[in-house]
Amino acid sequence: MKTISLILLTTMALMGCSGKNMDDVDYQFSAVTADPQYTGNGQSVTYLALGDSYTIGESVPAAESFPYQLSAALNKANFKAADPLIIARTGWTTDELIREINARAITQKFDVVTLLIGVNNQYRKYNINTYRTEFVQLLNTAIAYAGDNKKRVFVVSIPDWGVTPFAEGQDEGQIANEINAYNAINKEESEKAGVNYTNITPISRQAIADKSLVANDGLHPSGKMYSLWMQLLVNEVAKNLQ
Repeated sequence: MKTISLILLTTMALMGCSGKNMDDVDYQFSAVTADPQYTGNGQSVTYLALGDSYTIGESVPAAESFPYQLSAALNKANFKAADPLIIARTGWTTDELIREINARAITQKFDVVTLLIGVNNQYRKYNINTYRTEFVQLLNTAIAYAGDNKKRVFVVSIPDWGVTPFAEGQDEGQIANEINAYNAINKEESEKAGVNYTNITPISRQAIADKSLVANDGLHPSGKMYSLWMQLLVNEVAKNLQ
């Protein structure tokens, strides 16, 4: 079982969240396949996922994270998708992701690259202009990993953790406004670069009324929420693999 290491939270905060247990929530994944017009012909697909806790799927099994669900959906659509290579860790900011990418010095090119990063910059109150600079650097890195094929790069917006049980007692409106500001930057820069952009933030906000969308730690998405993200992604990914 993964250690529930939330975004820079203290042991006291973890203990405070432990009472908000959603073990009894019952949900089932939807059976998802790509639109038939975007099915593959058995071609191999390699996939690199860059990010933080939302990419590794903190507090859910790896198979329920959105990168693994995306690979599984592509396989159902007659692609031969390998398990994703994931460069991500709970708590990472843009600068930490940059350092890890540089340290790994991976030279392989990938058919699909996803990038979801920024919530920890917001949580730590980092300078938002620094986020823009470092996000652009990461975006250029993602494009390079995709062999300079911009249509194979997929930026995912930052979810809103302010609607989760963990944020109880905090200013949800302020959190939402800050998340919106970060997403305005990553969307603008994605559009400038000519890559794909998927806005999953509205889905994340459904958790205010549907706690089955939150993992047992009271903060991160459940497999069910990741499935909804994946449904937004899979057809765009399959279309751009043609």
